[in-house]
Amino acid sequence: MSEESVIEQVVSGTEFFARYAYAPNRLGYCGPPEAVALRGGSEADVRAVAGQFSGAWPYLRVMSRLSGIADPLDHRLVESYWLGGGLGADLDPEAFAAELLAVIGPLAGHYWTHLTADLATEAAANHGFHVFGVYPWTRLLGKAKSNHPVQVLDGCRISWGTVIDCAGTDITLSRSELVWDGHELSLSAPAPQHAEIWTDGYSAVPDVTPGDQVAVHWGRLCDRLNPSQVQNLETSTTRQLHVTNQRLASPH
Repeated sequence: MSEESVIEQVVSGTEFFARYAYAPNRLGYCGPPEAVALRGGSEADVRAVAGQFSGAWPYLRVMSRLSGIADPLDHRLVESYWLGGGLGADLDPEAFAAELLAVIGPLAGHYWTHLTADLATEAAANHGFHVFGVYPWTRLLGKAKSNHPVQVLDGCRISWGTVIDCAGTDITLSRSELVWDGHELSLSAPAPQHAEIWTDGYSAVPDVTPGDQVAVHWGRLCDRLNPSQVQNLETSTTRQLHVTNQRLASPH
């Protein structure tokens, strides 16, 4: 990919936030109800709803403080949160974990008793840590009678894939799925699957074409990725699976 192509893909921090936050918000998982601002709303409108996301917003606030970047919705912070790498990867994990838990700990209920200093060994300033470390779903693996925890984890993580075909409101892409073998989490070999391009008359990447590398959140296409972004996402995901598996293998 040429330097010009990479530059063309840079979007504002608010738009970047909206692209990745829209799918879980539409499903009712995070943020204020029916935050229509995430469907191409103005910068002011997105900023107004971003602070109501109990998941992403505390991360961005802590990343802002520790990096010295005043705006939590600065593009560099938002991209680093959703995809890994970047500025967030340079922050001290223990310092980040301590500040993050100070923010989210008091808001947690009885399902969140695992939010202690022990999480520092898994901590990272990105969404992958929130999915696998902070959310309780990895602690339900092997306890549920269904595959539901794995399905939630796979939908919630930001995944990547290569577009194979485009048809109507959907695409077919080659993507790896999250797999639980009873002991460890891993990623499967890439296989064809579907993802939504258009929802509610809105698409983050309406001009996607076969061969594009894309990001998917809760089954919905949310971005076109350049090679560096794919690498950051793959690296941060691999690292998070490794530290999560270490915890899962330890005596309880």
